[in-house]
Amino acid sequence: MLEPIQQNVRDLGVLLGKTIAADQGEQWLDSIETVRLQGRDIALGDKDAIKALQDKFAGCTEQELLIYARAFSQFLNLVNVAEQQYTTSQQGLAELEVPHPLEALKDKIGQVSPAKFKQALDKLHIELVLTAHPTEVNRRTFIHKYNQIGQELDIHNDANSDRVAELVEQAWYTGEIRQQRPTPLDESRWGLNTVANSFWHAVPKFIKELDTLALELTGEVLPESYTPVTMASWMAGDRDGNPFVTAELSTQALINARLMACKLYLKDFEKLYLELSMTKATADLIDADESQVGPYRNQLKQVIDLLKVSIDQLQQGETKAVLDDSEQLRKPLQKCRQSLLNVGLKHVANSLVLDLIRKVNCFGISLVKLDIRQHSERHDSALSEITQALDMGDYLTWDEAERQTFLLAEINNPRPLLPKRSWSADTQEVLNTYAMIASQPAELFGLYIISMASEVSDVLAVNLLLKASGVNWNMPIAPLFETLDDLNNAPAVMSELLNIESYRGYCNDQHNVMIGYSDSAKDAGVLAATWGQYQCQEKLVEVFVEQNIELKLFHGRGGTIGRGGGPAHTAIASQPPGTLDGGLRVTEQGETIRHKFGTPNLATRSLHLYASAILECLVTPPPVPTTAWRELMETMSEQSCHTYRQYVQGNPDFVKYFRQATPEQELASLPLGSRPSKRKSDGGIESLRAIPWIFAWSQNRLVVPSWLGLGSALKTAYQDNAQLMKEMLKQWPYFYSRISLTEMVYVKSDSQVSALYDEALVSPELKSMGSDLRQQLSDDEETVLTLLDQKQSLEHNPWILSSFDLRRPYLAPLHILQIEALKRLRAQPEHPDNEQVLMVTMAGIATGMRNTG
Repeated sequence: MLEPIQQNVRDLGVLLGKTIAADQGEQWLDSIETVRLQGRDIALGDKDAIKALQDKFAGCTEQELLIYARAFSQFLNLVNVAEQQYTTSQQGLAELEVPHPLEALKDKIGQVSPAKFKQALDKLHIELVLTAHPTEVNRRTFIHKYNQIGQELDIHNDANSDRVAELVEQAWYTGEIRQQRPTPLDESRWGLNTVANSFWHAVPKFIKELDTLALELTGEVLPESYTPVTMASWMAGDRDGNPFVTAELSTQALINARLMACKLYLKDFEKLYLELSMTKATADLIDADESQVGPYRNQLKQVIDLLKVSIDQLQQGETKAVLDDSEQLRKPLQKCRQSLLNVGLKHVANSLVLDLIRKVNCFGISLVKLDIRQHSERHDSALSEITQALDMGDYLTWDEAERQTFLLAEINNPRPLLPKRSWSADTQEVLNTYAMIASQPAELFGLYIISMASEVSDVLAVNLLLKASGVNWNMPIAPLFETLDDLNNAPAVMSELLNIESYRGYCNDQHNVMIGYSDSAKDAGVLAATWGQYQCQEKLVEVFVEQNIELKLFHGRGGTIGRGGGPAHTAIASQPPGTLDGGLRVTEQGETIRHKFGTPNLATRSLHLYASAILECLVTPPPVPTTAWRELMETMSEQSCHTYRQYVQGNPDFVKYFRQATPEQELASLPLGSRPSKRKSDGGIESLRAIPWIFAWSQNRLVVPSWLGLGSALKTAYQDNAQLMKEMLKQWPYFYSRISLTEMVYVKSDSQVSALYDEALVSPELKSMGSDLRQQLSDDEETVLTLLDQKQSLEHNPWILSSFDLRRPYLAPLHILQIEALKRLRAQPEHPDNEQVLMVTMAGIATGMRNTG
C-alpha cells in the first residue's frame, strides 16, 4: 500500500478513535487496539489469537459487541474512502502510473483510420441500469457521509480537516443499519440521488473528453446529438418476486423522477440565463424576443417558466400538462446554440449550452428510464384468467403451438380483448401495470423485461398485453434468459420469434435480449455458466445477422465474480466478437454503484473505462476461438457443471449445511433491501435468489459459487493440454478473464475463517462437507497457480493484493463477532440487539470484501 493512502488511513483511524473515546471512554481505545492487533495475528495464522478473541467476545454483552462491530465496520469504510479518493485523484493516478483510459486507448489501437474510429464512435453506447437488491446493507445517509469525506480529501488531500472530523463524528453517532426495511420508493430515491450527485456532473465532462479524442483521431468533433451514455433503473420497476412494487408505486416513482429532473434542469437553465446575456444573435431569435429580455434569454425564459409550472404540478401529484417531452427542453437550446455558432460566438456555443443539450440527450425528462420487469409466470396466469373469462379455455393448459396461435390472432385482432369484469388481485395488478405504462409518456420507460423467458409465447404474451391495455407505442420487450438450458435455447427461440413477420414490424429492426449471469451460475457453476453465456451470445449474433435485425444485448451482471462481475475492461474484452455492435446495456447494482459511481470523479473514471474498453473491442475485436479452444472449453464446462451440481444438488444435506454455515437463514428476516430474499417463501435453494445465495457465502469467506467446479475441470484438462491452455490464456481474452477473476476469488476466500463458522455453527454430521469444500478450494487454487506459473494469486497485481491485505486484520474480528451473534441468535431468535450486531458485521464484511451480491 502506498504511503499517501497509508497516511490518510492512519489519520482517519485516529479521528475515528478520538470520536469513539469521546463517546465511550478512553478505555475503549485500548480495547479496540488490542482486538486490532489480535486480528492482525489471526490474519498471519495465529490460532491462539483466534481463541483469545473468541473468549473475549463470548464474555461481552450485546452492547459491547456492537461497539466493536461498529468500530471495525466504520474503519473499513474509511479505508475504502481513502483508497477510492486516491485512485481517482491526479496524484494517485500519477503515482500508480495508471494512464488515462482514453489516452491509453490511442496506444492500444495504434494507427487506426479516421473512418474506422468514427464507425466505432457511432456504435459506442453505454446504458447503465441502476438496480437495488435484497442484501443492500448500508444506509443511504452513510453513503452520503462517506462520499462527502472523499470529496474533502479530493479538495485538501489531507484527512486532518475540521470537515472530515465532523463527518467522522456524524457517522459514529448515526446508526449504520436501518431499523425498517426500505421500500422500493426509498431505493428509487437513492438511485435518483446518485444520478443527481454524480452522473449529472460526470456525463458532460466525459463527453467533452471523448470529443477531444474524436477530434484528434477523426479530425471531427462529435455531433450535437451524440449520446454515448443513457441511464435506466429497475428501482421501483422490478416487480419480479417483489410484491411491494405495484403500479401505484411505480407511478409515484415516475413523479419523483420527473420532479428531480425538473429541479436540476431549472438550476441549469437559470444559470445559463445569467450567462447568455449577449444581444448578437440571428434574426429569428431577435424577432422572437417580444419581451425585450434578450434573444437568448427569451428562449430560456419560456423553458424556465415551464419548469416552474411543472415542479408545482408534480409536487401536487399531477402528471398532466407538465413537461412531457425532452424536445421541449432541447429545441430552445438548439436554437440558441445554432444562433451562437452562426454569429461567431463559438466558445459560448460549445460550453454550457452544449453541456445542457447533452444532459437532455442523456437524462431525458426523468433522469432514468424506468424498466419494467415481471416473471413470465405472472403473464401466463393473467392470460389464463382472461381466456377462461372469454370461454376460450385455459391458457395454462395449452402447448406452445396453441399459445402462439392464440397470441398472434389476438395481437392482429382489432377488437378489444379484455372484458369489463373483476379480476383476481394478481391479475388485476398485472393489468394495472400495463395501464400505468399506457397512461404515461413513452419517454419515461426503458424496456419491458420478462424474467425466466424460455419460449416465443413469453414475448408474444407481453406484446398482446401491451396492445390490449392501450399502450399505443412499441415498448421494447427483452426476454431474460437465465438458466443454462434457457441460455442454450435462446438463439433458437429468438430465431423463431424474428421469423414472425408481424412481430418483426413491432420490434422496428432491433431487439433487446437480456443475458442472466446470476441464476445460470447458481444453476450450473461459474465456468459452465460463463461458457454458456459466451456461446449463447455468439449464436445470437449469427441469428440477428441472418435476420438483418440489430441485436442489443443487456447484461444482467452483479458485483461479484459469481454473478458476472469484475473489472469492467476485463469483462468487456471477454465478450464474443460482434456483441458490442448494438451498444452495451448493463446492470449496476447495490454497492457497485457506490464503488464505481459514488462521486463525480469516480463516475467519470468509470465511464472512461467502459468507453475505452468498448472502443478498443470495436476497433480491434477479440479473436474468434479456434476449434481446439472450443472443444477444450466444452469438455471443461461439462466437467465443471458435473462437479458443481454433484456438490450442490447431488448431496441431500447440502442445503442444510449451507444454511448452518452461513447467515442465510437470518438474512431473510433482516430489514435490508426491499425485495424478499426468496421468490417463494416455502422454496428451497432453487427458489433462493442468486444475490443472497452469493452474499451468504461471501460472509463466511468460502465464496463457493465463484469457484466451485472450475479448478477441478482445469486440473483434469491441464494433464494433456498444458500448452493449449497456456495458448488460450495468452491469446483469448475470454479465457484470460475467467482465470484472472478466479485469482481474485482465491484472494478473497479464507479457509481459516470458513472453518470457524463450521466449528461454531454446523452440526457434527455435516462438518465434513465444509472440510471437503476447503480442500477442494486449496487444490483448485494450486491448479490455477500451476497454469499461471505463479507462487500466489494476484502476484502480478500487487496493488489489489496489498489493498486486500490491509483489510484482513479488520475483517477477522468482524467474522468472529458475526459468529458470536449467530450463535446467540440461533439460541434465542428475534433478539433485536443480536440482530443489530449481525447486521453491522454483515455491512462491515461486505465493505471489506468490496462486494456483496
